Amino acid sequence: MPVNLARPDPASLLAVGGVELGWAQGGIRKPGRKDVLVMRICRGASVAGVFTRNRFCAAPVLVCREHLASGNEIRALIVNTGNANAGTGAPGLSDARATCAEGARLLGCAAAQVLPFSTGVIMEPLPLQRLLAALPQAVGRLTPQGWAEAAESIMTTDTVPKAASRGIVIDGRPAAVTGIAKGAGMIRPDMATMLAFIATDAAVAPPLWRELTAAVADASFNRITVDGDTSTNDSLILIATGASAAAPISSADDPRLDVLRGALVEVAQQLAQAIVRDGEGATKFIEVVVESAATTEEASRVAYSIAHSPLVKTAFFASDPNLGRILAAVGNAGIADLEPGRVQLHLNDVWVARDGGRHPQYREEDGQKAMTGSEIRVRVGLGRGSASSTVWTCDLSHDYVRINADYRS
Repeated sequence: MPVNLARPDPASLLAVGGVELGWAQGGIRKPGRKDVLVMRICRGASVAGVFTRNRFCAAPVLVCREHLASGNEIRALIVNTGNANAGTGAPGLSDARATCAEGARLLGCAAAQVLPFSTGVIMEPLPLQRLLAALPQAVGRLTPQGWAEAAESIMTTDTVPKAASRGIVIDGRPAAVTGIAKGAGMIRPDMATMLAFIATDAAVAPPLWRELTAAVADASFNRITVDGDTSTNDSLILIATGASAAAPISSADDPRLDVLRGALVEVAQQLAQAIVRDGEGATKFIEVVVESAATTEEASRVAYSIAHSPLVKTAFFASDPNLGRILAAVGNAGIADLEPGRVQLHLNDVWVARDGGRHPQYREEDGQKAMTGSEIRVRVGLGRGSASSTVWTCDLSHDYVRINADYRS
């Protein structure tokens, strides 16, 4: 079960002017489930993306990069679950392009204006004919109110759909920010292994939108980890349709940009944290905060050393206050001139380690009590400066092994 995470209320998801969504049951891997999504985008929208840095990236990622780099106006996204179309070589690229071509035919645009996305099992041929046969069903269901069904249609090992929405005001006029995401395993930054699509009806100039997309990723999806494995398919797409009545934002100095950025980051962080809360087999949601570091990069390195450690994560699962494991992870983060005598460690409000060693007043039962909760905050002070970084992760349970051992069964 996910950690304090409920299904999104469809009524809470705001329609975004200029975006329509439709789903289909294509039988890509299993029959009788939503597994194909089409998202139609109005003319004139700004579309930008951030993708996995895995060198073995999937065919759809290669095609998406190619289509975005071409400068063509993006008019549609097509997503399938159940098959990643990764590790499929030239035939996989051909299948991704064929998907774009058929989507373009149905929607009345060019193939280069369509972005394809796939998620699921790696190194198996994409059942292209099933996917193509499902596209007319999805196009026939296109509706601005389709966000809840869209979130369900992109799930793989997720136990609940993930969606979030915020309403904002720009120039005295209402605007919406709504997004969906999928992900539960193979989660690690660069980017965290997932698919995420966030749209707003605000208008933003394309160069500024690309910068904003990267900043949103760094503040959200690049701050989560479940198991330390980076996927071949992870992608984040941000869409600004310009369908609201507010004037376009074209300068980084425009004060309206802060309002929009804040809403985008809130939605992205909610989705990113939902992925961690729904981490495969997760029973605890853990926030790792590293403070008083020399640089933000250094703080992040220490935070991820803690969050990626199987020994730390299994101790949290068992509520075992074997907290020397955290200090070991701090020391293993590659900070060559780290002074252990300056390191402080808190678990929630419990001061565990002071000046590099066990706090004289720390009691193991206090540490265990903190670890039994479903929401845990680890706070580490390095005593080196004023920089900080926060990472969100989860524990590592027996169910994580079971889910991944049985994934293809």
